[in-house]
Amino acid sequence: MNAIRLAGLAALALAAGLGSAAATTLEDVKSNGYIRGASANEVPYSYMDESGAAKGIGPDVATAVLKSMGIAEIDWSVTPFGSLIPGLKARRYDFVAAEMNILPDRCKQVMFTEPNSSYGEGLLVPAGNPKKLHAYEDIKKDPSLKVAIVSGADQIDFLHELGVPDSQIVMIQANADALSTIQTGRADAYAATELTVSQLVKGAGGGVEQAEPFSDPMIKGKPARSYGGFDFRLEDKELYQAFNTALVAFKKTDDYKKILTSYGLSPESVEAARTKTMADACAGK
Repeated sequence: MNAIRLAGLAALALAAGLGSAAATTLEDVKSNGYIRGASANEVPYSYMDESGAAKGIGPDVATAVLKSMGIAEIDWSVTPFGSLIPGLKARRYDFVAAEMNILPDRCKQVMFTEPNSSYGEGLLVPAGNPKKLHAYEDIKKDPSLKVAIVSGADQIDFLHELGVPDSQIVMIQANADALSTIQTGRADAYAATELTVSQLVKGAGGGVEQAEPFSDPMIKGKPARSYGGFDFRLEDKELYQAFNTALVAFKKTDDYKKILTSYGLSPESVEAARTKTMADACAGK
């Protein structure tokens, strides 16, 4: 560790001792020569690959955004998801890039950027999608159809809300069972989050596909959809605003879309992330 970095860490430690009044600014970060980011090690949101490099939707976008701000180096930490906000508030890192869902309670503790990603539900179907399924609602239209879900997953509530009876639902124990369930014809589709479905397709080696296009189920008048963002400390307003402004600009580029789709997000999810606002997400809208 070089002298510049040691000096930077000393300054951050002093700032922590001074409390919330001592904010980390963009000038501080540029002076130190690097910024500290946190990953939760969850594929494909944010994780460290075998070489120790940070990968995933959050780190990839953060790297591009920070580069546009003149910051080329990021010191990454891997932290359990439940420790991300406490660690941020304790100044162990300067921002979180774990695609944390923007929720009202979390917005009281940290400052979220505009949404960086969005993901909804999905369906795993046989190759060619022979039953032409493009929404959970399609299941209830034909009583002969069967849909598989993992026991205890949120999808049981979604399907019940939409009026799909238990007689059309096949319970399986884990995501790993989904492929054989579809391939053997026990079910016509497997319902899960779109990213889970995408990962299954990648590992299947053929025979199945992700139903596209796909419409998110409407649950209690709202689409069943999550919006992930970067989070910063409440006191670091200037650093947050600089990053958020650069993120908004980057979201308009093709490079942004390429990053999200490379990790399995659909074009519909990319558009959802571009149009949803942080203010609405923080308000629970």
